[in-house]
Amino acid sequence: MAITGLEAIPVRMGVAPLEEDLGLAPYVSNHDRVESVDRVLVRLETDDGIVGWGEMLVALKSAIVTKTVIEDVVAPELIGEPIENAHAVLEEFYYPYVRIDPFLGAVDTAVWDALGKKNDAPISELLGGRVTDAVDVAFCLGILSPEESATHAREAADAGFTALKTKAGPDWNVDVERLAAMYDAVDGDLDFRLDPNQGWTMTEAVRALTRLEEQGILLEYIEQPLRTETFGSYASLRSRTRTPIGVNEDTYFNGNLRQLLKADAIDAAVVDLVPAGGLSAARGQAAEAQAAGVSVSHHCGFDLGIKTAAMLHLVGSTPAIDLAPDSVYYGWDDYVIENPFDVEDGAYPVPTGPGLGITVDESAVERYRLDV
Repeated sequence: MAITGLEAIPVRMGVAPLEEDLGLAPYVSNHDRVESVDRVLVRLETDDGIVGWGEMLVALKSAIVTKTVIEDVVAPELIGEPIENAHAVLEEFYYPYVRIDPFLGAVDTAVWDALGKKNDAPISELLGGRVTDAVDVAFCLGILSPEESATHAREAADAGFTALKTKAGPDWNVDVERLAAMYDAVDGDLDFRLDPNQGWTMTEAVRALTRLEEQGILLEYIEQPLRTETFGSYASLRSRTRTPIGVNEDTYFNGNLRQLLKADAIDAAVVDLVPAGGLSAARGQAAEAQAAGVSVSHHCGFDLGIKTAAMLHLVGSTPAIDLAPDSVYYGWDDYVIENPFDVEDGAYPVPTGPGLGITVDESAVERYRLDV
């Protein structure tokens, strides 16, 4: 079974407004305000009619750049290859001065999907088998006022979520006030994660975490408070606080994660299968972290359902990923897969159909397609 086509399809989807049940827009962080999201879907075809799907963020905020790399750089290496050989081809990719792993990660998902369909087996089975039938996910919330944050925290708890991740802004004092309001609103019944997206200095991180701890609020982890590649700073921060220290953006670079583990600088690694370069690469990161005694979660970048399914197969078959992954899937205006995932008691089922176990609605893809 040979690969005959590889297409990158940019799409734009709106995020449901906060006024709607589990809506999220505007989703505000210290560097962004999200009301719609551009994604790139990868469509792989084989000579016997099997279609595999993958998904990624728009790289460099340019749909045309993302499409060009996949179709002009990656596709020529894969077209004509047997699908069984595709992962070996992807692993051999190397371009000096250019990090191509995120593009390969999206294509990797499409390859797994096609392989699963060819073998009439879900990806989780190809990865060794499910260890759970459903995956708990963390509710995600942008920066709002303390009062609004408290309302949405209660909404998340009422919907059955057990963890909530929120963004941090330019003023850590306000972040502490927001966390305290949410904590009080749910009587401490949610585990909280706070994500400054590299936006804090060491002084700000120490002061914010100390203030939270003094109020009896111990986060599940603080995510990437400091800049990437500051391994000594993370080790120092970990020694100065009781709050578990997590990183996300640093996991996008294998060398960074390895250095942090070597420095005993973190308590949690928030991996992502796309920037890691694929499902196997993300599993490798999780295994490294587990061997170092570090917990693992999985990042969410407003996944449209294709990557969500891949994440569920990965987490559902990887015991090393021991913390609930983030998800905003419940917050879309519309969906590009038939039978969208329903969140139930804060969890999504691991798909059981062949490959990703989903059916992409290609008419919806065309409806939301971007012209580039």
